[in-house]
Amino acid sequence: MTSWIAEVPTQGAVELPPDPHALDALGRNHSLETALADLVDNSVDAGAGHVLIRFIRDRVHLIGLYVVDDGKGMTPEGIDAAMTLGGRRTYDSSDLGRFGIGLKAASFSQAESLTVLSRSVGRPAVGRRWLHEQDRSSFHCDVVPSEFAEAELGRSWPFSATSSGTVIRWDRVAGFPAVEDSQQVATFLSRSVEHLRGHLGLMFHRLLEAGRVRITIDVEDVDGGRGAPTEVTPIDPFGYPKSAPGWPRTLIADSPRGPLRIVCHLWPRKSNSVEYRLPGGAENRQGLYFYRHDRLLHAGGWEGIHAPDKKLQLARASIDIDGDLTGMFVMNPEKSKVTAGADFAPAVTAARAADGTTMSDYLQAAEAMWSTSNQRTTAQRRAVIPPGKGLNPKVAREIVDELPQLPVEPLNILWAKFDSDDFFEVDRTTQTLRLNNRYRTAVLGGRRGGLNDAPLLKAALFLLTENVFQGAHLGARDKDNIELWQNILTIAARAELASHTGRS
Repeated sequence: MTSWIAEVPTQGAVELPPDPHALDALGRNHSLETALADLVDNSVDAGAGHVLIRFIRDRVHLIGLYVVDDGKGMTPEGIDAAMTLGGRRTYDSSDLGRFGIGLKAASFSQAESLTVLSRSVGRPAVGRRWLHEQDRSSFHCDVVPSEFAEAELGRSWPFSATSSGTVIRWDRVAGFPAVEDSQQVATFLSRSVEHLRGHLGLMFHRLLEAGRVRITIDVEDVDGGRGAPTEVTPIDPFGYPKSAPGWPRTLIADSPRGPLRIVCHLWPRKSNSVEYRLPGGAENRQGLYFYRHDRLLHAGGWEGIHAPDKKLQLARASIDIDGDLTGMFVMNPEKSKVTAGADFAPAVTAARAADGTTMSDYLQAAEAMWSTSNQRTTAQRRAVIPPGKGLNPKVAREIVDELPQLPVEPLNILWAKFDSDDFFEVDRTTQTLRLNNRYRTAVLGGRRGGLNDAPLLKAALFLLTENVFQGAHLGARDKDNIELWQNILTIAARAELASHTGRS
């Protein structure tokens, strides 16, 4: 048996470039929202005041996507570093980037072709392109002619990118619908923009609120047509209108890297505001919010401090992990999650506020606040019949969440063929509010219908008529209300039909 040898000897070196198939794993955990957020990070690091996300449409099909900014841009040397797989530039202490793979991982998670075009002040426009499927045995990156880069930078963006700025272009985006149905594509676009607004508005809310960056989203047709831009507005998860008495409180935890500040907030009650509900739902967003340089990296979860609990959904605590504290945490490459080290939970459990408040006290206060809020809400609101068929699932969940439910059969709202021009019909036997199918196309504006269509109309009708389905029989007041509603709604439906027919 040989004894321990302290130093491992070496003899020369061999070059081992990465296997091209390693790129197939890049960005596997990205969604469209997190991928684009990663590109926005690069724009922020480049000092951009404006960032545009633009979908490109050719008649029915979506064929590409741009991310454009008016930041400081890149030199020829800088763009080569940015496009190097695993390349690492020198990061400033305030930069959001860290790994050197974000641009490539985010882009290849969504698209088969990544083109970057950029110009810094006083330097020529430059461009590079990677194709996901190209032969990378030598890792040669395509050089885009300066003339094309100039043309793309000089397009009609809502801000100037000609003196300095960057254009990132995705072609052959895998997640875009390949169908010929324009309505399906419109639905995809609408949902994508909504999800992007929510995700970017949450993750960059501090930067948006401070006016450090402005983010817009739009759609351009290849023939030059363009829809109205959608502004990304900040969604502050701590944006309650009035704080709960005595909160927030700041707990200080000792750590090997210095004091860790946990700012513990309590929403005073459940709310319908987007700041409370957040993308993903309020119950899933309870817990800790980690920020780095004012960019939200991690929205919710307790990291070993406590298990998720419906009664804790009013509790949210913010932690800034700038400076030396970054060594306590691991951020995933997608910048969508922070994992705390083994010492984190014990340190937070032992944390104290100036008045002696502990994390345990905070969690108990959150449970008590939830209980009080629920009792007050339940006492103030009348119980309703549960929502049934015909109502959009999101609307139905909201009704169930917000209103006490009676232990009876649910109320359905369905379209049906009528022999008359009446707009609706009350059928208490089957617990159904029927709507006259004659007006359906006009109400939907020509869009394709479905079981849960017209969510706004059906939600309003549910709230208006639900009470007439309660009780053993209709009273005189119920009958009078039904007659009044029928008269007004039928006149409105006829007007809607006439307007739609005139447009057609």
